[in-house]
Amino acid sequence: MSGNLITIVSELAAIKQLDKAKITEIITESLHQAISKKLMPENELEIIADFETNQIIARFHRTIVEYESNLLGEMSIDEAHTYHNEAAELGDEIKVEINIADFEPKVIKNARKAIQERIKLLEEERIMFDYEMQKKQIVTGRIRKIDFNGYAVDIGYAEALLPIEEQIDEEYYKVGDLIRCYVVSIRKLKSDVKVILSRTHPEFVKKLFESEVPEVSSGEVEIKKIVREPGMRTKTCVASTDPNIDPAGSCLGPRGIRIEQIRKELHGEQIDIVVWDESPEQFIANAIGADLVERVYLADRGKFARVIVNEKNKNLAIGKKGKNVKLAAKLTEFKLDIYTEEEFEDKISEERRITSHVTELDGMTSKIAEILKEHGYTAVQDIFDASVEELCQLEGIGEKTAIRLKDSATHF
Repeated sequence: MSGNLITIVSELAAIKQLDKAKITEIITESLHQAISKKLMPENELEIIADFETNQIIARFHRTIVEYESNLLGEMSIDEAHTYHNEAAELGDEIKVEINIADFEPKVIKNARKAIQERIKLLEEERIMFDYEMQKKQIVTGRIRKIDFNGYAVDIGYAEALLPIEEQIDEEYYKVGDLIRCYVVSIRKLKSDVKVILSRTHPEFVKKLFESEVPEVSSGEVEIKKIVREPGMRTKTCVASTDPNIDPAGSCLGPRGIRIEQIRKELHGEQIDIVVWDESPEQFIANAIGADLVERVYLADRGKFARVIVNEKNKNLAIGKKGKNVKLAAKLTEFKLDIYTEEEFEDKISEERRITSHVTELDGMTSKIAEILKEHGYTAVQDIFDASVEELCQLEGIGEKTAIRLKDSATHF
């Protein structure tokens, strides 16, 4: 072991890409642990790696005893006189240096095993560190295999998996296809490391913006939030840190070339650029589509908003399968309801009827109010929902009174 120290350390450091000083430390500590089992603490064992002479030396004290001993920490007086000091006496201590190669094979074998285990652990730590550096980045790989777990992807430095739950429904690949993905996590298995990929993660879109839009990568345009319905639609909230830079225009690029490159990577997924605004009403309008929205009303309490659009824009504001308004709600963190002007007025009227007592109806007498109350009609909305025939069945209310009550509730 001693004779080829430099070779061992240099080759391990180069091949395994490990720190030379750390490998040397592992070797000396492992040897110290193996040899110290043969000694006592008072023998003061030291392990010295000498790169100039290409040797590993064990330095420790040996106690002089009268007769030859099998203990490593003892030395017979005859040996002391012959090889070290003629004036040595019983009980004296002599510091000796022994080349590691001169120790019994069992000690070296134990040390070698410990060294191998620790270097393997060090290598795993280094690999995990390298993998962690790739986390939250986009990688390019080639589909190697398709099975029930998803796509096995060769990304060069490791085996990666694009699980089924991280795939976009309408995307299909075959073995040999190139694919770009976002590294979600690194999983340590028993004897391997598995890189988990995603094409559905919102951060995947953010990284694409960073690669395609210089203002995003430089920080001049900030991506504040991304919400996504993978394969269908994405809303990206952007803001500029420089008042002279248009965040939406920067993301779109000249003739829309930047956003088209991102959409191409996402196989045509619609991407909406939403400019952030301090005003919740304006931010909500931007999230739905500023050109679609007439007005936005915020609730007095809670994060609720009503968005008013004209009839022809209602379907666009809601979006296919309701995706536009759902994503806008996620982006703004408001519960959003879409109304036309007429629907909004009807809704306001309905709420007013629900919260108003029948006594507030025009022409209501205390006698009729009491009859209605006895039969469970307490709010104006109750009268509005009832038919004239139902009201006529109440004792004390005739057809003319029922018609008048319905008319009053309708125009309340």
